[in-house]
Amino acid sequence: MVAVGLWGAVLGPPAIWLLPVAFPLIMALGGVLGIAAVPIPRVEVGIAISAIVLGLMVALAVRAPLVVAVAVVSAFAVFHGHAHGAELPPGADAIAFSAGFVIATGLLHVCGIGLGLATRWPAGWLAVRLVGAAIAGAGVIFLRAALWS
Repeated sequence: MVAVGLWGAVLGPPAIWLLPVAFPLIMALGGVLGIAAVPIPRVEVGIAISAIVLGLMVALAVRAPLVVAVAVVSAFAVFHGHAHGAELPPGADAIAFSAGFVIATGLLHVCGIGLGLATRWPAGWLAVRLVGAAIAGAGVIFLRAALWS
């Protein structure tokens, strides 16, 4: 989630606000699919790949066209939302539960944007790229766990 805000900050306006808005909106739709028990194969693999791809986008400072960036984060948002929706506790209020994971995701995006503002300084650029690399590395660890669990 932090990587979405970071990548938006790397891309600059309008991506700095559009990516962190698109992701939770599409994630909420994925959440509905999870709550409705609509099967999406390999959700955990999709989430792990999202960390790898989004981390690399930041680490490599990829300047994708806005429509591509929105499409990438939106595709991954479906997996994240589905995972949250599928974890709805029995008897829980689906609306309140969904609002909670959407708001938490938005706050993580804001953290990424805040960190991404460090790109205004040369040392900040390096730090942001290293954070992106760390996110991608964590994604590799998660992918291995998802594939061999």
